[in-house]
Amino acid sequence: MSVESGTRIKVAVQKSGRLTENSLDLLGRCGLKYSRGKDQLVCFGENMPLDVLLVRDDDIPSLVQEDVCELGVVGLNVVEEKRLGFLAAGIAPLFEQVMTLDFGRCRMSIAVPEEFSYQGRSSLAGKRIATTYPNILERWLAEEQIAAEVVTLSGAVEIAPRLGRAELICDLVSTGSTLAANHLREVETVLESQAVLIRTPVPVAAEKVSWMNKLLKRMDGVQQVRESKYIMLHAPRSALAEIAALLPGSEHPTIMPLEGTDEKVAVHAVCRENVFWETLESLKAAGASAILVLPVEKMLA
Repeated sequence: MSVESGTRIKVAVQKSGRLTENSLDLLGRCGLKYSRGKDQLVCFGENMPLDVLLVRDDDIPSLVQEDVCELGVVGLNVVEEKRLGFLAAGIAPLFEQVMTLDFGRCRMSIAVPEEFSYQGRSSLAGKRIATTYPNILERWLAEEQIAAEVVTLSGAVEIAPRLGRAELICDLVSTGSTLAANHLREVETVLESQAVLIRTPVPVAAEKVSWMNKLLKRMDGVQQVRESKYIMLHAPRSALAEIAALLPGSEHPTIMPLEGTDEKVAVHAVCRENVFWETLESLKAAGASAILVLPVEKMLA
């Protein structure tokens, strides 16, 4: 395995924030072992020709755009804001979304002060709306044919109404606690966001292609099993159709005979959706017994 910098894949990840831990965990689940010195912003892959650059999330699309990194894990909100910015400047975006990742869910919402009388989207007309995502907001306003002023701020958007910078705000919302603390309430969702994987569409060196493809397949496998469970149970033959229909997200369960009885069989299935207590209770009511639910660590289709 070559260790020359020119043959190593670089992945950009948020250095600190809501996506950092999950991004590094995803790479770890893909088999990457890395070393990182104190205060260093590069994690060096020890068992794969792959290095992780820890950077500001706003810089990740630009690093892929400029061919500094082949891959990047970043929020869809950042990707869209940068893409629209490049297009507005007449620059072709040189990054493409290749995978939606199962973490970092949030929404970009318009919020108004608690005392604001909101009567629908017409209430936004003529108002000043503060945001750190002006391109996305302007696109949404244009699509909705709303004439409003976009006020671009670099941070602390939630206090803009109290400072008199704007009447309303448009910002990322996860739990809504920050809005509540600032006496604001959501009224419109502009964009649903979550973490995505982006890559350069520019052809990469031949020695990198194999490892990039392998990493993408591993990521897909990790994503598939994040909520998957392996269910084993005993079922009466007469109830097989009903029980199979109750298994969430399952394709075709494996049916095996049980020693000493022809009336019951063993059923094994990978369920690619959450398995709730209600599901187990429904299986029990349908005649299933000896139900066992196990986590799935890895899966390769």
